Amino acid sequence: METGKDMKKSVYALLFVLVSVLITSCNDYETYGEKKEKERNAITAFIRNQEISVITESQFVQQDSTTDVSKNEYVYLEKSGIYLQVVRKGCGERLGENKTVNVLCRFSEYNILADTMQLRNDINARYVDKMSVKRTDASITGSFVSGLMMSAYGSTAVPNAFLLALHYVNLGRPMTAGDEIAKVKMIVPHSQGQAYAQQNVYPCFYVLTLEKEK
Repeated sequence: METGKDMKKSVYALLFVLVSVLITSCNDYETYGEKKEKERNAITAFIRNQEISVITESQFVQQDSTTDVSKNEYVYLEKSGIYLQVVRKGCGERLGENKTVNVLCRFSEYNILADTMQLRNDINARYVDKMSVKRTDASITGSFVSGLMMSAYGSTAVPNAFLLALHYVNLGRPMTAGDEIAKVKMIVPHSQGQAYAQQNVYPCFYVLTLEKEK
């Protein structure tokens, strides 16, 4: 018999599959170039509708790798095509060289092209995705150990966008009343997202928190 937790995961996974099938059927007769253009247009419209102020990477660096949340600033990271807002850098410290740690993440995944919330584990504090990550020189790699995203997509692969976010935040555990865990928001093109986004060429908007496991 399924537990309440298992049923909830199943519902989310089913909703995700239904959305994916819908997108796939709509895109059957589109070329890859046409899909990418539709994705770019969807991202542009999302930025406009959300009244996002885009800053350059050089300005981002000048601001100590921070974005002004009061101005709804996002930095455009040219190499990846990701738009990133650092809501909170978080307590603790950056992921150290040659260190492997378990990171707990909660997220909401909004399909920009379909204009729908697609997947999330941030409603109940008991639900969390866990990934094992390692930094080697300037590269961060990782894989999911458990959680909703691994269950929904049938893969341990961590979206590149999640790993990229780790370059700009601290990983820690709240120890005092003033401590907060890291939080980012991201507009993620298909090339930096999860497997279904890559296959069907659609962008997602993520709200993501990250903290080090005990």
